[in-house]
Amino acid sequence: MTSAAAKPILYSYFRSSCSWRVRIALSLKGISYDLVPVNLVKDGGEQFSAEFKAVNPMQQVPALKIDGITLSQSLAIIHYLEDTRPNPRLLPQDPKKRAQIRMIADHIASGIQPLQNLSVLKKMGEKKTEWAQNCIASGFQVLEQILQHTAGRYCVGDEVSMADLCLVPQVFNAERFEVNMGPYPTITRINKALLELEAFKVSHPSRQPDTPAELRA
Repeated sequence: MTSAAAKPILYSYFRSSCSWRVRIALSLKGISYDLVPVNLVKDGGEQFSAEFKAVNPMQQVPALKIDGITLSQSLAIIHYLEDTRPNPRLLPQDPKKRAQIRMIADHIASGIQPLQNLSVLKKMGEKKTEWAQNCIASGFQVLEQILQHTAGRYCVGDEVSMADLCLVPQVFNAERFEVNMGPYPTITRINKALLELEAFKVSHPSRQPDTPAELRA
């Protein structure tokens, strides 16, 4: 089997929201893959090992080996999957909807998630929960307003898109940090609808090979 034809390998951590985005995309597109867990907290973080640095010099998950190349950064991976395996589409043909989807995905992936990422929280000490709550709430205030104009059943209209792949993991983080979701009814409604879909269920952090027993569904 050539490297281009080999089964994809996803380096992932069960609770990584960036990894979860890619797991959803792979599931939606019916792409079978092997998963290699990378524990971000054990022994100071396995992502900093020489072995994993050889896979991904960024020392982050996810990383995906596919078609003979290794990619990191969740949105770059999803864009590649969309370009090479376009069905079902996660970005519609309509340029206005595509722009709205990218706007929402970028807002979450660049404007919310990095501010409450593990590397940042480590530096916040005892204030890490308060910091995470404030960062997520600030981002969700904006997102709720945007979704009131773009949403149908999901983030943009009635088809699952890349924006939805970013939304669900971020709501999971919000609930983990006990963010009050009361002010965000649109986000809450969309998240509930998405979690009913099989691709979002099988990719859930509670159902991964590296999920600790006490957190399993």
